Amino acid sequence: MIFRQLFEPETCTYTYVLGCERSRRAVIIDPVASQVEHYLSLLQQLDLRLMFTLETHVHADHITGSGLLRQKLGSKSVVHRDAGASCADLLVTDGVVLQVGDLEMEVRHTPGHTNGCVSYVMGDRVFTGDALFIGGCGRTDFQQGDAGQLYDSITRKLFTLPPDTLVYPGHDSNGNTISTVKQEMAKNPRVGGQRSREEFIAIMQDLKLDYPKFIDQALPANQSCGRVPEVVQG
Repeated sequence: MIFRQLFEPETCTYTYVLGCERSRRAVIIDPVASQVEHYLSLLQQLDLRLMFTLETHVHADHITGSGLLRQKLGSKSVVHRDAGASCADLLVTDGVVLQVGDLEMEVRHTPGHTNGCVSYVMGDRVFTGDALFIGGCGRTDFQQGDAGQLYDSITRKLFTLPPDTLVYPGHDSNGNTISTVKQEMAKNPRVGGQRSREEFIAIMQDLKLDYPKFIDQALPANQSCGRVPEVVQG
């Protein structure tokens, strides 16, 4: 397998490029619009044909690059059916398996940060988006967030994976790149260490986070697969 973990520093977003060495077919998980030219160059360099862009959810912190990549390369965008982005080519549900060459990715519905959050399980690794971070998790005070639901998603859908499963998150602002299910179960300060559902909900309710910086621009754009709505003059 060809694998690249890419980082967009303004929003601390991780994007993942995965390619099949035999077929030269590829997917990109959580592409960022401002980085599309870099993705195009990388795909060309690696001799890969982009088949799918996989969204872990409708993002509030950056504009997705899925629409631009679809326009330039003919790739198909994938989101969960509850994500609120009917513009996508494939609206997936829990348990769906996506096949790209020799790569198989299982969709796990992991709501709580948003209704339409998913994680993608592939072999020895899982791409958790904003459901589970390294030493943290996504906020639950916007976009249909529900702390109890997020706790259930993490403990029942992610912590039930084999302990050595590699965890690749959607964001990190502390220089972390990779974790494991075992490590997050033991050391994640929000949800690890046998913390109860009630304790987790109380922690999430007491975070007092700032209003998301880019949500007013990113959310409507991402509901249109990255297309920024036109401003009508009058």
